[in-house]
Amino acid sequence: MKMKILLAAVLMNLMLTVQAQVKIGIIGLDTSHSIAFTKFINGDDKKEEYNDFIIVAAYPYGSKTIKSSYDRIPVNSDQMKEMGVEIVATIAELLEKVDCVLLETNDGNLHLEQANEVFKAGKTVFIDKPLGATLAQAIAIYQLAREYNVPLFSSSTLRYVPQTQKLRNGDFGKVLGADCYSPATREKTHPDFGWYGIHGVEMLFTVMGTGCVSVNRISAEGTDVVTGLWDDGRIGTFRGIRTGKGIYGGSAFTENGVVDAGTYEGYEVLLTEILKFFRTGIAPVSEEETLEIFTFMEASNESKREGGRIILLEDTYRKGYKEALELLKDYL
Repeated sequence: MKMKILLAAVLMNLMLTVQAQVKIGIIGLDTSHSIAFTKFINGDDKKEEYNDFIIVAAYPYGSKTIKSSYDRIPVNSDQMKEMGVEIVATIAELLEKVDCVLLETNDGNLHLEQANEVFKAGKTVFIDKPLGATLAQAIAIYQLAREYNVPLFSSSTLRYVPQTQKLRNGDFGKVLGADCYSPATREKTHPDFGWYGIHGVEMLFTVMGTGCVSVNRISAEGTDVVTGLWDDGRIGTFRGIRTGKGIYGGSAFTENGVVDAGTYEGYEVLLTEILKFFRTGIAPVSEEETLEIFTFMEASNESKREGGRIILLEDTYRKGYKEALELLKDYL
């Protein structure tokens, strides 16, 4: 199966290499990300490195139940038209016009259904955060990507903060632990952290890497703190903020001292990685790491429900996998 995926990525890379411009389609105009990415790629003052890409079409929907999201769709659609993007009536129509897809729908609950259409069409896809609203949905999406041999990449822009990447690459020495934080606004249609706290969790995993084996969580109305134990004895924490100023950042404890983990610097750092991915078909973040992030978040929810008890990620993943198999019955 891995060989098939690699061959598919190589073939896609060859096709895109000989093509004058890579045509990109966007699914979901209920988020500011769609507008930001289009301004970079279609703008009059676009950077030379973006000349090989163009966003040609967008399917606007999109959250159906989250008012703060679906209220954006009419205004965002008008902005997209002004930037030369065709608004289409269906995802199927969009897929006929493009080579690659930015799945930007704000509501993670819709990603499995929408991604399935993209996979069946064989289009390389970036799925913006959250990959799915739940761990089970995230697992199911990766299962479908493998079934159709389609390259898939998902990430928060916080992963690509330059300082965070330096820590990831060992520029400050071995990371012995980290404390990261971000806004963690709740949305009733998503489990805790799945809507917004995922940004800070992704930063934590970028700095620490994979290998978290257990978590426990303490919660108050305005704050959550999750402590994770890694398999090599390191400890990392995530603080989700719901009161006061919503900020992103953290500290990493390295063998050479304490280092600032960086903070939000906009969407372009992520877009650079997305466009590399569209060219190569090779995801810069592994399925293992992305799913561990979702398992960490779900295990923390279990810990909250059980009064802060320590929860093993292995047990949480096993439950999520069983739920994913049930979801997949509607698609396979």
